[in-house]
Amino acid sequence: MSEQLLQPENDNRPARSRRLNRQDAAVTVRSDGQPRRARLRQKGFFATLDKPMLAAVLLLLAIGSLMVFSATFDWSNETYGTATGFFVQEHLRNVLAGCACMTFFAFVDYRTWKRFSFWLLLFTIVSLVAVAIFGEDRFGARRAFSAGRFQPSELAEFSIVVFLSAWLGSEKTRVRSFLFGLLPFMAVVAVIAYPIYQQPDLSSATIVILTAGFIFFVAGANMAHLAAVGGIAITTGLIVIERWPYAQQRIATFFAGLSDVTLIEYQTQQAITAFLRGGWFGVGPGQSQQKFGALPAPHTDSIFAVIGEEWGVLGASVVVALFIFFAFRGFRIARMARDSFGALLCVGFTSWVIIQALMNIAVMTGAMPSTGVPLPFISFGGSSLIVVMIGIGLMQSVHRMAVLPNPAEGQRSNLAHIDRSWRDRRPRLSRAGSRPSAVAG
Repeated sequence: MSEQLLQPENDNRPARSRRLNRQDAAVTVRSDGQPRRARLRQKGFFATLDKPMLAAVLLLLAIGSLMVFSATFDWSNETYGTATGFFVQEHLRNVLAGCACMTFFAFVDYRTWKRFSFWLLLFTIVSLVAVAIFGEDRFGARRAFSAGRFQPSELAEFSIVVFLSAWLGSEKTRVRSFLFGLLPFMAVVAVIAYPIYQQPDLSSATIVILTAGFIFFVAGANMAHLAAVGGIAITTGLIVIERWPYAQQRIATFFAGLSDVTLIEYQTQQAITAFLRGGWFGVGPGQSQQKFGALPAPHTDSIFAVIGEEWGVLGASVVVALFIFFAFRGFRIARMARDSFGALLCVGFTSWVIIQALMNIAVMTGAMPSTGVPLPFISFGGSSLIVVMIGIGLMQSVHRMAVLPNPAEGQRSNLAHIDRSWRDRRPRLSRAGSRPSAVAG
């Protein structure tokens, strides 16, 4: 039988005794009307975290730190005179900063940031405009400030998740409406994606569009509207390919490589060579040969190929399995969330990480044309790693708020669930109050 938690009755004990009692006790009322005292243990910060997800993230960070060292020790030794020069030291600083940000955002109630979602989006738009005017030109693109340390496109991927989660998670939002749902959604995504596309950074623009589309789908969008958006996205993509010669070349090279592997793009050729050299069990840590000049950017975009060469198919499979486990835990936290905002945050950040991982791995294995997408948690990077870790912190905050006791709400539901009964045209993310309370024993 379920039991409803109530506050303990007033008594004549000293104030300090009553205050201590409220920290660990409550009265439960059974279905037969008989009261029974039950203990509510106060959970510490670490106890309320989703430890399996935390373990997966920390393991991916450890693998990333090891592989960044492996991919750069020769380069660093030649340039800085030490194997742990700029790259490893910078990466470890970014990891520590990311972990600090994750801890802070996990500690603070995620609902605090909902009120800042619009201002975050506005700051992102200003940053994207500023980088187009004042940014640094590198490799024919203008994408970053501060010697490549801050890329507004990475902040855009983060801010679109926060803003859409706040907006689509609101009770007042008419997600299925064409005028008040679809059109504003398309306008927001276009305002973010278009400046990124102009840099040009097609891969980041694609990530923004795919992540936003997935959030919109889960929030309960009309399927006809989604089909229309998909058609518009495909048409826009074809127009973009026609406008940018380098995009046409990558697409043409990709399709040519499907019939003749010798015609595939150079980076993909070298990545496949690395996997072939690695075999099932790899050539051993630090023993990769492809990283010495053959693989472009072995510490960022091509780091998965270095993993495949040094640790083999087995090691690469472990990395893939960790990302699959991360996705499982992320969507599980989304189902536990107390409100739609928290649920959509988890859905958005989980899909964002998995889309990046899929794109990076697909390029390295020749399954899609070459793009400049880093492997989350593993590739060397500053702003990319930190914004991902902030997202993990917000997801942990959602989990913390879901597992902390909330007796005041009684039997009223706090959970937001991904509704799988899509055929009856209901939202895929149910509103609070539609399910029985989880605060029941």
